[in-house]
Amino acid sequence: MKVKSLLFILLFAGISNFGHAQLKISENKRYLITDNGKPFFWLADTGWELFHRLNTGEADIYLKTRAAQGFTVIQAVLLSECDGVTVPTPDGFLPLIDKDVTKPNEDYFKVVDKIIQKAADYGLFMAILPTWGSHAQDRWHPFFQNLNLFTEKNAYVYGKFLGERYKDSWNVVWVLGGDRLPSDTEKIWTSLAQGIKDGDGGKHLLTYHPCGIHSTVEFSKDFPWLDFHSFQSGHQSQNYPVWEMVTEALKSKPEMPVLNMEPCYENIGIGFNSLNGNYTDYDSRKAAYWSVFAGAFGYTYGHNSVWQMWSEKHNPILEADISWDKAIHSAGSYQMQYLKKLILSRPFLNRFPDQSIILSEIGVHSDYVVVTRDGTAGNNDATYVMAYLPVNKGITLNTSVIQAKRIKAFWYNPRNGITYLHGNFENSGEYSPGWDNRIRPEMGGPDWVLIVEDESKNYK
Repeated sequence: MKVKSLLFILLFAGISNFGHAQLKISENKRYLITDNGKPFFWLADTGWELFHRLNTGEADIYLKTRAAQGFTVIQAVLLSECDGVTVPTPDGFLPLIDKDVTKPNEDYFKVVDKIIQKAADYGLFMAILPTWGSHAQDRWHPFFQNLNLFTEKNAYVYGKFLGERYKDSWNVVWVLGGDRLPSDTEKIWTSLAQGIKDGDGGKHLLTYHPCGIHSTVEFSKDFPWLDFHSFQSGHQSQNYPVWEMVTEALKSKPEMPVLNMEPCYENIGIGFNSLNGNYTDYDSRKAAYWSVFAGAFGYTYGHNSVWQMWSEKHNPILEADISWDKAIHSAGSYQMQYLKKLILSRPFLNRFPDQSIILSEIGVHSDYVVVTRDGTAGNNDATYVMAYLPVNKGITLNTSVIQAKRIKAFWYNPRNGITYLHGNFENSGEYSPGWDNRIRPEMGGPDWVLIVEDESKNYK
């Protein structure tokens, strides 16, 4: 078989086949499902500069690759942060005429149309930011232009234009904000949201992307149009306790699904300074499993070179040193799919975090263990329990939450998706891997997932 043919088969085997199903909130307010009732796992990539810095051919390469790697969502910005309203695209287009948001450039948006459709062809949803947050406020920034373009009035006009233009695009989710808190700009964002809703008839979900170590929980009472909570655990500190941000959001009222929309990016400096070292694929995995096992409905991955679509044509931001077309093949890019596959392999819509199952040390920060299970909180009706261990260590789980008389136990490798069977056991009410079936050095590490489940279910 020729290499190209093999790649073609692998690509389309990896694409999520959602057809033309739009997204909606599950009945229990914790997850997203398609309008035909199928569970949806949000596995996104931050391709913020996609519309601004890539031509349609490059965009096709990017989207095709991300689809083959198992991603389901791409997050991108229409009025982007890297001089997005003053520097033309590779095709020579600016998004606005005279920097006026009520005068969108038809040539620019025709290219946007093609990219959104191409994403749909590959089964990808587009989480689109109408603008980066800086364009709604007049504040200095060390890296980017800060053009204050919006008022309450013109935000509505721009929002309605977008809503009407993409009302029939099944693969669109709208994300307002853009790395900013809505300080003194609440009316602008609400007006923009109302314009989108009036334009598309309320067809598409809306959320908000805040700045680092902040969550929409902080201001959701001012934004009744929010469909799900988003937070940014950010790049400031290694081993940031993302599980706490998920837990806080899940406890807030009204109940909404929760998403970590911007975690630490692979190959970005820790605390934005490479003197501290750079975040690695291991850091990306920890943030991902901590977020999802704590109750998030999915996860957004990011790479320092990919978010800015960096190449030698551009000045590097935050010391980007790998061109985007090479960075899309980074280790973390391939590893994220194994989290999605694991979560979707077991009952999805009744999954919830349950730290009470851990009978041993939970750990702190870098070795913090997070457990998820299915069933009902407070009841012994689980069919599976999963524990994420960021470092391999001894662990004891309460298996009385599983009613089955016999259980099956596995180690799951988050780097490659390989599952190692411990064996089948009588359910004594507790399970702890013995020394004879703990992780061996040749199996890799340091992080692993321990799975214990009802033997009779025969899950994948």
